Amino acid sequence: MSPIASRLSDTELSQRILEMAKTGVYRESIFEAFRSLATKQQIRRAIAHTKQFGLYSVKELRDAELGTYYQIDLAKYESFAAALQASVPMPVGDDLAAQLLASTQAIRTMLAIAGSGTLIFWVGGSICLLTGHLQSGRLAWASAASLGGLWLLQHKLASSQGYGR
Repeated sequence: MSPIASRLSDTELSQRILEMAKTGVYRESIFEAFRSLATKQQIRRAIAHTKQFGLYSVKELRDAELGTYYQIDLAKYESFAAALQASVPMPVGDDLAAQLLASTQAIRTMLAIAGSGTLIFWVGGSICLLTGHLQSGRLAWASAASLGGLWLLQHKLASSQGYGR
């Protein structure tokens, strides 16, 4: 990778691809436009990432030399933008990719905290029960069950919204 290839971050690259796709763009044109600013692998990753925002291919306009023709579903794009503005406090700006990245990170952190808490309460309750502290052990296990249920609900909701792995 050359020093020039690292100029754009993945989120910046995704945002620029989204801007290009508002009017429609061929895949090869994307590679040509960002050849000096990113590697082919980064561009492919950014194209895959922007599909979450409504980027789709138009099969009828596929070209043998230029490849897939991409456009953006403006309704889906606007929906994501509105949802992110309402849920994730971000500085004013149009960088939808950065906002999605921040919300995804917040959701993953929330899942990790609930999962860790479940495990800690379960282990703590087991230790309490083994040492004869029955009431404390039951309380810790009830807390683990509650947090586990919360984690399961959060995980299902995150997966249904496309945030799960």
